[in-house]
Amino acid sequence: MTDDVTLVREAAGDDPGRGLRAVRSLRVLADRLEALQVARARRLGWSWQDIADELGVSRQAAHKKHGRHDV
Repeated sequence: MTDDVTLVREAAGDDPGRGLRAVRSLRVLADRLEALQVARARRLGWSWQDIADELGVSRQAAHKKHGRHDV
């Protein structure tokens, strides 16, 4: 797997093909990390509103995206 620093360099680089692939990889990574932290927050008793505030989205949007994984 390509390391994160390389992905960032490629995402900002001059080759659109490599750049777009790197952006896609970074998006997948960010989505996984978000899901991990939302699950952790829920286990610690955070409300959907608390999570939404930290993500900068509505409570409904946070719950719609992550609610099916609620523990």
